[in-house]
Amino acid sequence: MGRVDDKVVLISGGAQGMGAAHAKMLVAEGAKVVIGDILDEKGEALAAEIGDSARYIHLDVTEADQWQAAVDLAVQTYGKLTTLVNNAGIVALGKIGQFDMDKFRNVIDVNLIGTFLGMQAVVEQMKAVGGGSIINVSSIEGLRGAPMVHPYVASKWAVRGLAKSAAIELGKFNIRINSVHPGFIRTPMTKHFPDDMVSAPLGRPGRPEEVATFVVFLASDESRNITAAKIPVDQGSTSY
Repeated sequence: MGRVDDKVVLISGGAQGMGAAHAKMLVAEGAKVVIGDILDEKGEALAAEIGDSARYIHLDVTEADQWQAAVDLAVQTYGKLTTLVNNAGIVALGKIGQFDMDKFRNVIDVNLIGTFLGMQAVVEQMKAVGGGSIINVSSIEGLRGAPMVHPYVASKWAVRGLAKSAAIELGKFNIRINSVHPGFIRTPMTKHFPDDMVSAPLGRPGRPEEVATFVVFLASDESRNITAAKIPVDQGSTSY
């Protein structure tokens, strides 16, 4: 309790799955959170469940004005913004030569453009309070390749790259940017997949809470000496 007492965190894709786990654990450790998502009913219910330390706002991450509204809500409600968790993400499947390019572009828009728009929206507020932490949720597919999910792989590698380039540019403002790379995690997006879909030494899917522990660490001052890092949370799956 109390590891992030002074932090105000904006979480995209925060209404369910890993995003909801991040919100709950951050608040349990003392933070205030703004949950952004397009799943309004789930987001509002989660904020109500958490209580006064959480607010919900509709956030389509591909829209810069909606990012600005989310930042404004955090500052107006809690006085500042110190942390961003770029968690929103989608996937699309297809074979090379047959891929639906509208679906391809949509994945890039949400996973990559949405992540960058979030970074752009928060940076001035972080400069104003003397620093901050941006946590880009990538994937093990940001560390390796995978068939059939080409825009997902491309976007998650790019999200990892954004963390590194931004860390170099923003370090002088005490703004840290790191990427987290979950493996196969049981969330609504993976509920139809078999347990053995991804080979891993630990032999099981991960749980959202196991990723949230690293998000709390990166949001806290415990990680003040860490930036531009890539952190696998993957049951060992990238060891192969």
